[in-house]
Amino acid sequence: MLLLDRLERMKVDFEHLNRDLTDPAVINNREMYSLKMKQHSEIKEIVEKYEEYMALEKRCRDAKHLLDTERDQEMIDMARAEFIECEARLKAMTLELEYMLIPKDKDYKKNAIMEIRAGTGGDEAGLFAGDLYKMYSKWCENNKYKIEIMESSPTNLGGFKEIIFMVKGSDAYGKLRFESGTHRVQRVPTTETQGRIHTSAATVAVLPEQEEVDFELKPDDLKIEVCRASGAGGQHVNRTESAVRIVHLPTMLEVYCQVQRSQIKNREMAMTILRARVKNKLEGDEKAKLDSNRKAQIGSGDRSEKIRTYNYPQNRVTDHRIGLTIYNLESVMQGNIDDFIDKLEDDYNQKQLAEK
Repeated sequence: MLLLDRLERMKVDFEHLNRDLTDPAVINNREMYSLKMKQHSEIKEIVEKYEEYMALEKRCRDAKHLLDTERDQEMIDMARAEFIECEARLKAMTLELEYMLIPKDKDYKKNAIMEIRAGTGGDEAGLFAGDLYKMYSKWCENNKYKIEIMESSPTNLGGFKEIIFMVKGSDAYGKLRFESGTHRVQRVPTTETQGRIHTSAATVAVLPEQEEVDFELKPDDLKIEVCRASGAGGQHVNRTESAVRIVHLPTMLEVYCQVQRSQIKNREMAMTILRARVKNKLEGDEKAKLDSNRKAQIGSGDRSEKIRTYNYPQNRVTDHRIGLTIYNLESVMQGNIDDFIDKLEDDYNQKQLAEK
């Protein structure tokens, strides 16, 4: 089987890497040691799963041998039950190994920059943007990720016109990348006096953090301005020019940051957001040229795509891309969105395998 041949070669490579990592010549060469550690980390989980698969396959062979040779009925029944269980687990593990061998997005393990913006629906859209932020915050808390707010524009009612934050932790971008799109809410707003259900929306963008070594912005392409940070109603929150606005002239993408009291910190945050946006735009433009079906693919990041509906009267949340509906809206809004995250990842993997 091609899959097992590939895994066997990977296991041999892993054994070579284990030897190399104890070699003084490699240990004393920082660059080589770092490279081999990275390679070791990338295949360790796959090799361990393959070894588990091989042990299970041996159990299956042993059970089959007992079925073919045993005369005692009780032993035959036990062997048959063992064989059926092992066969089922082998089938599931084969699919798991195939998924693990699908090339990961190069940004999969990076921190994620999430941008939530109120869409259509006025004040209610701003409140919903705030609800989405709380939902993702709870999910991050449940999964031991850290959040750092990079920029926000609160509304008078307690929601957000816009909030941008960093999710820090291994695989943050990989886990959250399919959250990009338009999220729609159907409920009776608190401002509605006649009890009518309104439909509002907020957009979510998820971008991988791009450090300067990953993607460099040329200084000549940037227009940088500093000004006083201001709060609601135009009141200055400090007397110094700490807010920073940066425009990337080739794409005209613009970032404004004022959440920190330090101009240096605001500039760093603005550059972090801008690097992610510019890289995302350039890659998206290039991909659009090469892939006419881009919008039809899951996780395209197209924020015009309505991906999920949160219906309060019916207590349901529906993800339209995979047809998954959960009738426990309160739990979802408390950050319990792993069913969506896992099934979106599974759907993506199945499509990747189908294209092979």
